[in-house]
Amino acid sequence: MGTATCVDIILAIILPPLGVFLKFGCNVEFWICLILTILGYLPGILYAIYVITK
Repeated sequence: MGTATCVDIILAIILPPLGVFLKFGCNVEFWICLILTILGYLPGILYAIYVITK
């Protein structure tokens, strides 16, 4: 795990859609993370961390 991945994970904890957006852009992963974050903050964080470390 590199430094960039650690920064992405920290961003995913603070603001989950931002961490996913910086990694993948405006793809389907971002929209799923945004919807999950709107529905509940914790599911957004868990999904963002999962997608970034995948």
